[in-house]
This record gives sequence, C-alpha cells and structure tokens, in this order.
Amino acid sequence: MQDSTWYVIAMIVYLLAMAAIGYWSYKQTDQYDDYVLGGRGLHPFVAALSAGASDMSGWLLMGLPGALFLSGMSELWMAIGLLVGCWANWKWVAPRLRSYSEIAANSITVPSFFENRLHDKSRLLRIISAAIIIFFFTFYVSSGMVSGGRYFESTFGGDYLTGMLVIAAVTIFYTFVGGFLAVSYTDVVQGVLMFVALMIVPIMAIVSLSDPASIFSFASNNAYGTDGIVENDNYFSMFAGVSAGVIIGNLAWGLGYFGQPHIVVRFMALRKPSDARQGRFYGVTWMGLSVIGAIFVALVGTVYFTQTGHSITDQDNFETIFLDMAQAMMHPLPAGFVLTAVLAAIMSTMSSQMLVVSTSLIEDLFLIFAKKKPSEQVLINLSRTAIVAIAVIAALLAINPSDSILGLVGFAWAGFGSAFGPIVLLSLYWKRFNSTGAIAGMLTGAVVAIGWGMSPLSDVLYEMVPGFFLALLVAVVITKLTKEPQPEVVAEFEEATKLAKLVEKDSNLNFEEAAEKVTDK
Repeated sequence: MQDSTWYVIAMIVYLLAMAAIGYWSYKQTDQYDDYVLGGRGLHPFVAALSAGASDMSGWLLMGLPGALFLSGMSELWMAIGLLVGCWANWKWVAPRLRSYSEIAANSITVPSFFENRLHDKSRLLRIISAAIIIFFFTFYVSSGMVSGGRYFESTFGGDYLTGMLVIAAVTIFYTFVGGFLAVSYTDVVQGVLMFVALMIVPIMAIVSLSDPASIFSFASNNAYGTDGIVENDNYFSMFAGVSAGVIIGNLAWGLGYFGQPHIVVRFMALRKPSDARQGRFYGVTWMGLSVIGAIFVALVGTVYFTQTGHSITDQDNFETIFLDMAQAMMHPLPAGFVLTAVLAAIMSTMSSQMLVVSTSLIEDLFLIFAKKKPSEQVLINLSRTAIVAIAVIAALLAINPSDSILGLVGFAWAGFGSAFGPIVLLSLYWKRFNSTGAIAGMLTGAVVAIGWGMSPLSDVLYEMVPGFFLALLVAVVITKLTKEPQPEVVAEFEEATKLAKLVEKDSNLNFEEAAEKVTDK
C-alpha cells in the first residue's frame, strides 16, 4: 500500500471523529446561549486547550520549528512573549471577565460586553466592534481554507480546490451543527493531537542519533540541512544579530492575547471565575511543553537531516522539517496522524473564527435592528446560516489566493490586540472608563495597526507596539476629557469587582448565589 493511501486513511479517521463530535454537540444544544457560549458550562481543561489550539494554529508545528532551524534561538522571543501573554490573560482577564460579563446583562460576545459594561446607548461601540471582528476574521477564515488546500496539495499530491473544499466542508459541518461546544471539544482533540505529535517526533529523532548531545552544538560548528546551511556561530545566542526593535516587537506578541475575541470568549464560557486558576495551569503548561517540543524539533533537525541525508521539502523557510521528520521515521499510518496534527491546527483556528463571526453578525448586528427578538431556535438557525454565508465568502476569496489576503493574517493578531486589548483591560479595571474613550481607543488601535503593518515601518517595529499603546493612550485621554459615567455604571463596576474578589478568596463559593447577593446588596 502506498504511503499516501495510509495518509488518506488517517485523515478520514480524523475528519470522521470531528464530525462525530459535532453531532454529539448538536444533541447537547437546544438553547441559543448553548450554541453561542456552551451555556457557560465549560470545564477549565476544555477552555484551556480549546483556546490554545485555536490560537497556535500551524505556527507552532511549522512556523516556529522552521524559524529556529534556519536562524537559531534568536527566534525564541516571540514564543516567550506569547507564553507570558497567555499567562497574563488567564491571570488578569479570565476571572474578572467571567464575573463582569454575567453582571453586565449576561453578555455573551465581546462587542455586547463592551456595550453593556459601558452602557453605550448609541450602539456605536457594539457595531464598530462587530465590524472589526467580521472584517478581520472573514479574511482569516479564508487564509485557513487556503492553508487547508495547500496542505492537501502538498501532503497527498491532490487538487488544491478539492482539498480546500473537503477540509472546509467538515469544519463548517461540525461548527454548523454543534456550535460552541463542537468547536471547543474538537479543539481539545486537536490540541491533544498537536501536543502528542510535538512530543513524539523529536524524541524518536533523538533516539535515532548516534550522539544525541550533539544537537546542542552541531549547528554552530557545522553546515547543516540537506542544502548545507552554513554554520552559525551565534545559533544558540538569543541576542546576537537581533536588534532591540525586533526583540521588543516579538515580545509584544503577548499583548495581543488581551484582545483576541476567539480566545477571551472562552473565559466568558467558564463555569465560574475561579476555574480560571485551573485553566491557567492547563493552558500555560500545554503551551510551554508544546513550545519546548517545537524547539527540539529544530535542534534535532540540524543533526538529523544532515547525518541521515533525508531531504527537507521546503528549502526556503524550512517549515516542513516537522512533517519531513515524521514521514522519514514512522510507519505511514502513525505518520499520517502526525501529519493530521497540522490539519488539526488549521481547522481549530478556522472553526473558532467562523463561530465568532457568525455570532457577531447575529448577536451584535442583527438583534440591534430586529424589531423583536426571535425564538431560541430561530436564533440558532440564523447563526448557522451566518456560518455558511461567511464560509462561502471566505471560500470564494480562497479559490485564487493572493498575497493581499494572506498578508492580512500577519497583522490581524496585531489588529485585534490593538483595537480590543486596551479596551478589555480598561473595561475590567478602570471605574472611570466611558464609551467615548472606548470608541476612540478602538478605532485608533485598528487604524494604527493596519496602517503601520502595511508600511515599511513594520520592518523596524511590530505594529502591535504602536497600535496597542497609542490605543491605550487615546482611550485614557478621551475618557478624561469627556463626562464621567453614570452612577449606575459605577455601581455595576463595583459589584463586579466585589464579586471577583469574593470568588478569588474562596474558590468553592457558589458563584450564582454570590452574584445574586452582590447585585441585590
């Protein structure tokens, strides 16, 4: 049997498993809140791996190992920034947002939380937030479909369009039928698959080497790789040849966590605020160990490919070393499941983004203009229709992929981080914050991130840095220059703060009862 046949079998098994989870989630979902937010009953382990899998995507399996293999440990600054950002997000945003989103009119989306928290009567804040989400994520979903098509093309030698449509169809199916629960639980499977693959592949490669210890010195003393990359004396240095601007910019990736809608919505779905502590442990541990696995893929690769003579498919960015190593060492069936880990990374991100976009379309735009709120089932069906609509638009954009579409992904993280990050933090921790400041800060962050990212300045400093801090500055200044929030807004803030502190002191406290006592006074 040909290797490609085994790969196809592994992919079919995986896709059927994803569809089965989608059907199971469908049977658990009969309310609109269940479809959008899982009924706020997400276990911290599920929330943590779901957030991690939808966040990391193919960067963890391909981008990071390739960059480390080619350039050395100086590429680690981004991973460090992301790890710190993940920890900080779970520490400072997760518990407070879980408390506040329920007190703020039981908000179930990021835009609705902004509006309800700041009591914005103009509806502009919610509309602008939804528009930013829909714009960025539509192109982001399209890029995921492109990645799926390219994956199918390179792994199986198949047709790009066929692969794109198959992968998109399965992702749409389980997101469509199962909603938030389907996305979250499939993400857990995908996260576990990514983690196991990143543990097994470098360990197998190390065992196969005659001198495993050489991985810590080989690249700095020898040409390596199948095309003979010249030795790099500074391979193991994190500072040599890297400017301060690059280090700051890469560390700044961590700031983006505070504003990613598909990540912070997991915090809103937790069973109770105290679950954030467990979620932080699971999430940071998963990410930390996965990053270590990616580092060892690169380190082992410098020796493995040189000594064995196995070829590296991608001779430009070397982003296929993980896949090439797995194919060279394993039987085609387990290798197929390792290859499927990349597909899992693509699909987990794409499904999360489709659900967030559809929710914003219905919850944050449609319901604003609807004369009366439809029934629960109608709302669920509308959300499902929105998923299909977004998927169709994204697929049309992905049929003939262009650099302009794929280029947006590079600063989408910065766009969300700059537009939403400061607003999330100020909403949760500043009593004086008002809707005028939020709107001004949000627009500043989005415009600066996009403008800077499309200019030559992005080569000097990552657009997250100016975007985030200018948005923060403008939000604070405009808030100070405009009128203070109404007394009821301040009272609600104090209730949410008190509730968060109560839950933090006693993790066994009944959250629902505590929330009722705080709001009833």
